[in-house]
Amino acid sequence: MARQMHLGLFILGTGSHVAGWRYPGAVDSFQDMAAIRAIAREAERGRFDMIFMGDNLYADPGAHPSYTVRLEPLTMLAALAGSTTHIGLGATVATTYSDPFTVARAFASLDHISGGRAAWNAVTGASPQAAPNFGKLHPNHAERYAIAGEFVDVVRGLWDCWADDAIVADRATGVYVDPARLRRLDHAGPHFAVQGPLNIGRSPQGRPVVLQAGGSAPGLDLAARTADVVFSVVQDFDEARAQYATLKALLPRHGRRAADVTVLPGVMPVVGRTEREAFDRLATLQGFIDSRNALQLLSDRFGTDMSAYDLDGPVPDLPLPDTYHSFSRAVLNKARREGMSLRDVYNLIAAARGHWVLCGSAETIADTLQAWFEGGAADGFNIMPPWFMEGFTDFVDLVVPILQARGLFRREYAGPMLRDQLGLARPERV
Repeated sequence: MARQMHLGLFILGTGSHVAGWRYPGAVDSFQDMAAIRAIAREAERGRFDMIFMGDNLYADPGAHPSYTVRLEPLTMLAALAGSTTHIGLGATVATTYSDPFTVARAFASLDHISGGRAAWNAVTGASPQAAPNFGKLHPNHAERYAIAGEFVDVVRGLWDCWADDAIVADRATGVYVDPARLRRLDHAGPHFAVQGPLNIGRSPQGRPVVLQAGGSAPGLDLAARTADVVFSVVQDFDEARAQYATLKALLPRHGRRAADVTVLPGVMPVVGRTEREAFDRLATLQGFIDSRNALQLLSDRFGTDMSAYDLDGPVPDLPLPDTYHSFSRAVLNKARREGMSLRDVYNLIAAARGHWVLCGSAETIADTLQAWFEGGAADGFNIMPPWFMEGFTDFVDLVVPILQARGLFRREYAGPMLRDQLGLARPERV
């Protein structure tokens, strides 16, 4: 079979556009399970590989509504497991503010509950605002990635403590668990000491799928070594193709093939039945943005106090911050290429928080996604609807059928587990 595109749904209940909740008829709560179930069913109807849920560990009334007021991701996805059958269920849990035993156990549980559809997005946690909620100081970038690398190794080691056939449940002998097929981890490292094993058997997928989203050099190296799926932040085809090639070139040094890692750039598609309808929709969304939050949002993303700069002036020469490397690099590169003002940059970030915005008719959007997919810039896309439900339903009803008709996207699921959709073999126990 010819190579096919993968699609993930980045689920934010109020939409990825910061003001998507204000669009007429839009979902306006990320605590409404009825709406969240409807979104999940729509994604499964569209044969998406997975639902992916990012996370935030602090509340800021001026931030995106779905990052400020939301359900805890693993709890929410466990609830969705019962109302879906094939779609993968991915959630972010930050390595900086968690512990490996709890994370390994939680995702193994979700994999059992869902019948093999769990995925963990292993991120370091970029926001220093989260630190006081855990009584910690926020580590610097290098330290966060040192912690993350060890954290992921421990989690994967815990998943491998159980052999597939360790639970024998032999009524005749009274043996429930064969101790010869179960082992302790006994990890002792710079940041973690974990004995193990988990108190849950090996998961249906062997190991839940591991997602990663870091775009810095340490982030790419961690992804090349440990990730099954990588989410990227891009604004430009050439930049995306270069980043894609860089990641794929890192894989052989870790004994991996290009096909072992699926790269999904984030994209916010604003779909219309015509070009005019699409741009009118985007204009409506942009008209809802409150520019009073511009400097706060820019300061947060760039890690620099932007109050000294003129919003209508040029983008200053800013260093990459200790946080949000991928976002900052992609947006600053675009701003310099196109001579954007700070207000232009704000509008870009406010629209999709630094992700690529693709606006046009269904045919135009399908053409663009195909060009990126076939041009070596992506293995598929993490779709970020600007609002729900219409903003997502139009992608499912208008864009997906074009991709299917071109033989680029599945018409039916490949199997019951997320690894089936991604074309990934079940990993052997190490």
